[in-house]
Amino acid sequence: MSREIVEALHGLEQEKGIDAETLMAALEDALLSAYKKSPGSAKYARVDLDRDTADFRVFELILPPELEEKLLEQAAEEAEQTIDPETGELREPEEPELDPEMLRPYEDQIQSRDVTPDDFGRIAAQTAKQVILQRIREAERQMMYDEYQDRVGELITGIIQQSDNRYTLVQLRERVEALLPRSEQVWNERYDHGMRVKAVITDVSAEGKGPSIVVSRRNPELIKELFELEVPEIADGLVEIVGVAREPGYRSKIAVISHADGVDPVGACVGPRGSRVRMVVSELRGEKIDIIPYNDEPARFVAKALSPARVREVLVDDETKEATVIVPDDQLSLAIGREGQNARLAAKLTGWKVDIKSQTEFSESDEIEFEGESEESDGRCAAVLSAGRRCPNAALDGSRYCGLPQHQALARFGTNQVTVLAALSDDEVAVLADPAADQGNVATLVERAEAAHSEPAAADADADEAAPEPAEATPAPEQAEGTAQPDAESAEPAAQPNQADEIAGEAEAAESAEIADEAESAAEDQAPPPEPSDETERAPQAADGAGETSDGAGDVPASEPAEAQS
Repeated sequence: MSREIVEALHGLEQEKGIDAETLMAALEDALLSAYKKSPGSAKYARVDLDRDTADFRVFELILPPELEEKLLEQAAEEAEQTIDPETGELREPEEPELDPEMLRPYEDQIQSRDVTPDDFGRIAAQTAKQVILQRIREAERQMMYDEYQDRVGELITGIIQQSDNRYTLVQLRERVEALLPRSEQVWNERYDHGMRVKAVITDVSAEGKGPSIVVSRRNPELIKELFELEVPEIADGLVEIVGVAREPGYRSKIAVISHADGVDPVGACVGPRGSRVRMVVSELRGEKIDIIPYNDEPARFVAKALSPARVREVLVDDETKEATVIVPDDQLSLAIGREGQNARLAAKLTGWKVDIKSQTEFSESDEIEFEGESEESDGRCAAVLSAGRRCPNAALDGSRYCGLPQHQALARFGTNQVTVLAALSDDEVAVLADPAADQGNVATLVERAEAAHSEPAAADADADEAAPEPAEATPAPEQAEGTAQPDAESAEPAAQPNQADEIAGEAEAAESAEIADEAESAAEDQAPPPEPSDETERAPQAADGAGETSDGAGDVPASEPAEAQS
C-alpha cells in the first residue's frame, strides 16, 4: 500500500472529526476481511498495519488443539439464540468464530506464520472498501451520539428535508438528521420541504439504523423552551415555569412563579402588549396559551387554573387530592370548557382531581349538612359553609377547624356557621383567628358580628307577627250610617272588618233614639204612630245599601244616598 492511504485517512480525520487511530483499525479489519475471502486463506489470522508507511503483513495463527477447543466452547456458551422475524421460530446459534481479541491473552501459546498474499483480487478490494465505509458510518454515529446524548429536552432548530405520512426528516446540521415521527407531530401542522421548524429532542440512541435522534412537536417541554427563548426573566432564573399542561394544537396552560421581588411572572411572560406570548403562539401555529400564577395553597391554585372562568368557592380534600369547585350558574360551561378541555387541563396542571358544580346544583345536593349534625371527633373541620355544607378540610391538631382564617375565627363564637362573619372585613377576621389577639378588641368584634347576624332573624320574626289576619267578607247588618245623614252626596264605603262591631253598636243606638223622637211627634200631631216592625225590617236594607255589593232584591247602590224613613 502506498502512503496515499495514510494521507487519505488523515484527511478524513480533519473532515469528519474521526480519530485517525479509529480509521487505521478499520483499515486493518478491512484487510483481514479481504484476506479471508481470498482462496486458500487461513482459518485464524491477523493483520499488522504500519501507521506511518501503510505497509501491512498478514500472519496465520496456529492454535494448539486443546486451546482451540476451550475457546470454541467458551464462545458457544456466550452465543445467544435469536428469533427468525419471518417464522417466529428460534434460530440455532451459528458455529462460533474466535475473535482476535479472545486470542490476544494467549499469544505466548500461539504460533504465527507470514502468509501475506502478493495482491488482492477485485472482490477482496470491494469487501475492504465496504468495511471501511461501514466503520466510518459507525464512527460518525458514535460521535453524534456522544454530542447529543446530554441534550435531551433541549430546543433545536432544523430544516425539513423530507415529509410523508409515516415520518419527517429534519436536518440539524450537515450530515446530522433527526426523525420527527407521526406520533410526535401536531394534527393541524404542515411540514413542507425547506421549512424551518423548532422541536425538542426526546430520545438519542446509538443502536439501529437510520436517524438516531428523535424530536417532538407535541412534548410540553417545547412550550417551556419557547418561553425561555422569548422571556429574558425565565432565562435569568427570575421567573420559573412550575408546570405545563398541554393538548397539542388546541390549548395549553402554564403555571409561573417569581423568585424576585417586584417581578410579575404573568406580565413578564405576556410581554409589552402581548408581544412575547404572541411569538410563542405563532411558533405553535395558533395554539392558545393560558398563563396562571402559581400558588402554594391548593384551593387558590385550582381556582386560578380554571381561568378564564370565575370561581365562587373551592373545597379541597388533602388526603385524596380532590377539589370540589363551585362556580356561578352562568360560568359552569366556561369552567368545564369544550368537551371538558378546560377542566382536564386544570387537573393536569394542578395534579388534583377537579369536580366542578354550579352553585344551584351544590346548594340542592342531597349531602347538605346543617349545624350540629356532624361529629366533632371525625377529624374534619366543623365549619358550616354559607351553602349549608360542612367544610371537607381536615381539622388542625387541637382544634375543631381547619387552617383557613375564616374557620379559625369561628372558635370565638357559639355557632359554627361562617355567615356570622359576614359583617366583618378580612383584617377583622384575621384578628379573630389570631389566638394572641387583644381580648378587648376580640370581644368588640364578636359582639358586633353576633348583633349583625341576629338582626335578620329578629326582623323576620317581627314581620311574621305584624302580618294582618285574613279579612271576613260578611258586612255588619246593623250598619245604617246612611239613614242618619239624608243630605249626604254619597254613601261611605263599608267599614274595616275589625271595626264592624263598634260601628254597628253606634248605628243601633242612633236608630233607637230617632224612632223615639218620631213617636213623640206623631202622638202630638195625633198622627198614627209608625209600626216598629216596618222600621226594624227596613233598617237592615238601608245598612245593606251602604256597602259596595248587596245580596237581595231592591238593594240601594253604593253611589246613591240611602233615603231616611219618616
